[in-house]
Amino acid sequence: FVNKHEEPVPFSFVNELGKQLTVTCSDGTSAMGYGIKAAAATNKYIFVFHEWWGLNDYIKKTADQLYTDLGGMVNIIAIDLYDGKVATKRDSAMAYMSGLSQERAKLIIDAFMAEAGTDALVATIGWCMGGGYSLQSSIMLDKRAAGCVMYYGMPETNVERLQQLNADVLMIWPNQDKWINKEVVDTFKSNMASLNKKLKVEEYDADHAFANPSNPKHNEQAAADAYNKSLDFIKLKLGIIE
Repeated sequence: FVNKHEEPVPFSFVNELGKQLTVTCSDGTSAMGYGIKAAAATNKYIFVFHEWWGLNDYIKKTADQLYTDLGGMVNIIAIDLYDGKVATKRDSAMAYMSGLSQERAKLIIDAFMAEAGTDALVATIGWCMGGGYSLQSSIMLDKRAAGCVMYYGMPETNVERLQQLNADVLMIWPNQDKWINKEVVDTFKSNMASLNKKLKVEEYDADHAFANPSNPKHNEQAAADAYNKSLDFIKLKLGIIE
């Protein structure tokens, strides 16, 4: 798994549209994120979940791109699950991911759910580790969940928990992925079908992390197609008309 993640090419994003967010968790600790407010007040949000590298400039750039491509009609929150830590080496990324407890992740996501408010309509998107958290946050959002995009993230296998999901799911899957492999995807398809949940799997002849431009295995054509499909899905689920 570690070796499937090439170390990212350095990148500095200077023209940021958003700003750092800090919210208070229910246990009194602080949680951080990167946020961009919609041009006009709206209850529509996108929660963005980073890869195992952390909330780096690539994720901020993607958050800005989503905001721009959605016409500034939605609030964007890129959630920092690592409390400010960002990895540039695989060993550090593995340590940060392994050190993230489910309890801490839940506290952080809950805090941003509270920040969005009880009437929020939230779509989620994430890559790799963040793909899994995109699904988990959509489950946590209950009726506020509008749609879930998960790029090569680990699906929920507990059908009782999956039953709580109230959002349709778009899964971006590279068929060369040895971690999120065909067996994993087929099980997810079967579980979702058994629960009458809507799942669309977009398959690409690519490898894990193909959508990350910092990865040597980045597939520009596949990444562009996956992004456009994700954007269309989010527009539909949030009811965004440009």
